[in-house]
Amino acid sequence: MDETMELIRSAHAGDKEARDRLVSENMGLIWSVVRRFLGRGHEPEDLFQIGSIGLLKAIDKFDLNFDVRFSTYAVPMITGEIKRFLRDDGMIKISRSLKEMAARARTEREKLSGVLGRDPTLEELSQALGAEPAELAAAMESGAEVESLYKTIYHGDGNAIYLIDRLEDTRKEDEGVLNRMVVDRLLKELPPQDARLIVMRYYMDKTQSQVAEELGISQVQVSRLEKKILQAMRRKL
Repeated sequence: MDETMELIRSAHAGDKEARDRLVSENMGLIWSVVRRFLGRGHEPEDLFQIGSIGLLKAIDKFDLNFDVRFSTYAVPMITGEIKRFLRDDGMIKISRSLKEMAARARTEREKLSGVLGRDPTLEELSQALGAEPAELAAAMESGAEVESLYKTIYHGDGNAIYLIDRLEDTRKEDEGVLNRMVVDRLLKELPPQDARLIVMRYYMDKTQSQVAEELGISQVQVSRLEKKILQAMRRKL
């Protein structure tokens, strides 16, 4: 455990060798998740590659301050990455009601952006649509488009850069141990203020400073509340 934490700390500091070692040592973890999704029309090796992306994200986003094993954090990240791949490949179906709400949300968002001169907040959008913020966030998440990993995002000097080349996320934002799918399942059990904070952090990818500004509290308060809420949600699992 301590050795894993040291490797993660080194990886966060830019040590590629430590990062590669973490990937190598956790290949069994990826395969354990991949086995749950076999027989759905995709080669195991393809699912392994998608799961590897989830593992890399887990390494980059893992917060050493959380009292949780790395494997406990990584499994939902790997699982979520594979499920998103299967969902957007048509293997996991999204309900018609969520699809319709996502389409309405896109239209209403453009309309409100023109009126407000900025992107509307989740609360403004939910009020305009007459929908609950948590339900709307889930619909928007389900309707998100996924780019091809091999989409060319830059081409110059004869060398193409693909989206897969940019997967390494160097942000060191304080991200919790629950992925969006778990958050969605537990949101309805939270008090409205707590649910709003989690929605902004995990569905809208807002920083703690942005959340603090919208809630009218300090960033430190947001950090404390977030950890308290996540701990409560983790106990309910």
